[in-house]
Amino acid sequence: MTKIINETFLKAARGEKTDYVPVWYMRQAGRSQPEYRKIKEKYSLFEITHQPELCAYVTRLPVENYGVDAAILYKDIMTPLPAIGVDVEIKSGIGPVISNPITSLADVEKLGEIHPEEDVPYVLETIKLLTEEQLSVPLIGFSGAPFTLASYMIEGGPSKNYIKTKAFMYSEPKAWFALMDKLAEVTITYVKSQIQAGAKAIQIFDSWVGALNAEDYRYYIKPAMNHIFSALKEENVPLIMFGVGASHLALEWNALPLDVVGLDWRLPIQEARRLGINKTVQGNLDPALLLAPWNVIEEKARDILDQGMEQPGHIFNLGHGVFPQVNPDTLKRLTSFVHEYSASKLSK
Repeated sequence: MTKIINETFLKAARGEKTDYVPVWYMRQAGRSQPEYRKIKEKYSLFEITHQPELCAYVTRLPVENYGVDAAILYKDIMTPLPAIGVDVEIKSGIGPVISNPITSLADVEKLGEIHPEEDVPYVLETIKLLTEEQLSVPLIGFSGAPFTLASYMIEGGPSKNYIKTKAFMYSEPKAWFALMDKLAEVTITYVKSQIQAGAKAIQIFDSWVGALNAEDYRYYIKPAMNHIFSALKEENVPLIMFGVGASHLALEWNALPLDVVGLDWRLPIQEARRLGINKTVQGNLDPALLLAPWNVIEEKARDILDQGMEQPGHIFNLGHGVFPQVNPDTLKRLTSFVHEYSASKLSK
């Protein structure tokens, strides 16, 4: 039987009133934790994610250490791609490297389908372990979004300017939309399997979509995103959208059939709501601030909470992921502060 004790995060995601503002941190499981660094001395990311017991341990560590209100599945956004024929390798210090990049419609047409039970059974087993036995908070499953996945598939690895991706998008529209359709279907199938295994919310990471302007996003990307979220809406779990450097797209996301608009640190919550964001907002402390003195962190966190609590529907998070240099004690202290300060304000 699935065990969930603390549903504060889920209530906030649905825009309901809560006793305090829930908090979790992107990249909360990983490089800033000494226990994780010890594991990485022995195992690669690939090896960790393919061992459900170990992966579940890494996923639940921050819940136990920091007292956060949700766990995020420890996985890489590249996980579903090998199943469809993408030859991807995670190289230390570089990131995902793809040896067979997409250059034509023929390359897109060669891509296969994903069958999660056969292709990524370790992902589903990890989720079941966590949700049936180990967690007392909701588990967030996730997937990379089509644009971000496509950027790796076309560039052959990380990029600073996405020139190849944009050139392909502009010059090969038929191939581009075929690729978006393919990746949308992969995302839907992959995410639905996570929900069926026990994930209680889903975050879609479009990490690099901020490279596009709003007009191009509406034409080249939004149809696929609308298809994804419309299909996932049937699963009746909160759906979160997040991207970096994409404040100019926040209103586009607000118009999609999702529940939570994730903000990076560039767009204040108050301003987002003034612009017309009427869904739950998630964010948005600059992760670099976690390396500042505590009084600076507290002041900035208080300001974000004050803005977020002006109406129901705020999940405290960072504007991107935790840096490896962050002291775990800082995250624990911040979690306590968010809980205590928001509870004191909301009880009045």
